[in-house]
Amino acid sequence: MKRLLTLLTLFSFVISFAQELALVRENDLFGYINKSGEYVIQPQYEGAKSFSEGLAAVEKDKLWGYINTSGDWTIEPIYDKVKYFNSGYALVLKEDRWRYIDSSGKELEVPSTEKFYDFEDGVAFIRQGDKIGLIGTDGKIVLEPTYDEIQSFRDGYAKVQNGELWGMIDNKGKVVIPVEYEEIGNTWNEAGVYGKKGADFGIIHNGSFNVIPGADKVWNFHGSSGLTYARKDKMTGFVNSKGEWVIQPIYKKARAFSNGLAPVAENKEWGYINTAGKTVIDFQYKDAEIYSENGLAPVKDKDWGFIDTKGNLIIPMEYDITAGFAFLAGNNDKGFLGDFARIKSKEGWGFFNTKGELLGNKWYQNAEPFVKN
Repeated sequence: MKRLLTLLTLFSFVISFAQELALVRENDLFGYINKSGEYVIQPQYEGAKSFSEGLAAVEKDKLWGYINTSGDWTIEPIYDKVKYFNSGYALVLKEDRWRYIDSSGKELEVPSTEKFYDFEDGVAFIRQGDKIGLIGTDGKIVLEPTYDEIQSFRDGYAKVQNGELWGMIDNKGKVVIPVEYEEIGNTWNEAGVYGKKGADFGIIHNGSFNVIPGADKVWNFHGSSGLTYARKDKMTGFVNSKGEWVIQPIYKKARAFSNGLAPVAENKEWGYINTAGKTVIDFQYKDAEIYSENGLAPVKDKDWGFIDTKGNLIIPMEYDITAGFAFLAGNNDKGFLGDFARIKSKEGWGFFNTKGELLGNKWYQNAEPFVKN
């Protein structure tokens, strides 16, 4: 019986930890709702942040601490400033000193650094003099301060700079692209990373630099697509990992392929093409974003709405959209993040599902995307 109760308690904890909650503001106070639109934590905080790794920073009497998904204090409000948890640690400020704490409030001992940085993908930057390196979640140095600059890690990789040149490392400090490019993309992808060497733009793939003929700008590969967009003579087309023009640069603007379709612009109107370069959805929008995994894409006339992959208007073009703090949800795209799109109307902020239904039939003063806990 005791073992059964233990298992039930563990199961309950897993369910609680796995739920997705969204930070909303109503009547000038912050609270948290679930994906049914119900308040899990009633609006009661004058300041609050979205959940990260099962904890949310909230303010009480002008000091900050952390609560769990039941609304109980896990870390008492004793800090002047706090940040999000990542890799098990959060940066907090107390008595003019930044420090890392874990989910119990225990401080992590780290080497001396001239500036504190958030953990990302299991590492945090450490600055000593003019150079930056990495520390791990054990507080020990993973990479001695070696680089002039290290940018944010994305999926375990980050671009680095020494002098005027750029390369890329993984979160163990290993060089995955040598520091020899004047420009480099900031997202690692199996299809490749764009770069510039001398006057040439190309794709860095499997250790080779594949020059794109005539290109003067290239963008990051997106998701699982084997094509990315590039510009030549002020017009945009699509290239593959080998640097070959698969779709000729005949469009004024373009964005990434997703669900087999990419938004492209001719003159001042946007439509969608497939990977063969065939127009699938006619040019008719003032702006257009990429498709989400659920097969809906934001399109704009005077305001924003959503279409499916056949061009059917699912949500009327009457709203504003933004990514918000989408990095917490693992996605920087506008539009749908998982089951809901974060929408703004004249009545406030809310969430639409894929049927175009307003969650809880309710608008809020502010709303941030749902994040997993």
